[in-house]
Amino acid sequence: MLIKDLLIIILGLFVLLQIILRAIKKFRHTPAPSFIGRVLDSNFRKRLQPPDKVIQRSGIKEGMQVLEVGCGSGAFTTFAARAVGEKGKVYALDIQPKMLKQLENKLTKPQNKDIKNIELIKGSAHDLPFDKNSFDLVYMITVLQEIPDQNKALQEIKRVLKPGGILAVTEFLPDPDYPLKSTTIKIGRETGFVLNEASGNLWNYTVRFRKP
Repeated sequence: MLIKDLLIIILGLFVLLQIILRAIKKFRHTPAPSFIGRVLDSNFRKRLQPPDKVIQRSGIKEGMQVLEVGCGSGAFTTFAARAVGEKGKVYALDIQPKMLKQLENKLTKPQNKDIKNIELIKGSAHDLPFDKNSFDLVYMITVLQEIPDQNKALQEIKRVLKPGGILAVTEFLPDPDYPLKSTTIKIGRETGFVLNEASGNLWNYTVRFRKP
């Protein structure tokens, strides 16, 4: 009985925290603070949101030129880099230098020293520092709702994507910015993207769009 009561208390606290965070986020779109970088890149998070599934659903393939908007501490970046292989490249962009520093440190670890195809970029989604038609694919994982002007960011992404290029947006229910799949589809369509595929479930989904 004690264990059951404890689980109920923990669940109640989690729900309360989600309500508070979502209320705050409704009025203030901000990126995840850098001090939770280790949590975002933890094995616990990877069990809940397996990187191999996210990479597969996003459509990341060998040889692609890929941009990750809002890479954070790099929870998925190394997986994307290995997926594109030596002939491809991943540009990891984030607005927070401390997040990029965490990713930089991650790439120096022995298990990642074989990865040579990641370039770290400090920049804003509102003003991407790339030429038009530069990328085969752009992906965002629990990032789109953190961007203050989503329309401007998506227009920038459309600019840097090649014709027929893919935008993959992944969302995760525990994230306080989580939107329904229908909301993500609506946002993409309103900025001129064509729905390519929606996969996953309520808990963890990916919507893939195509640039006309």
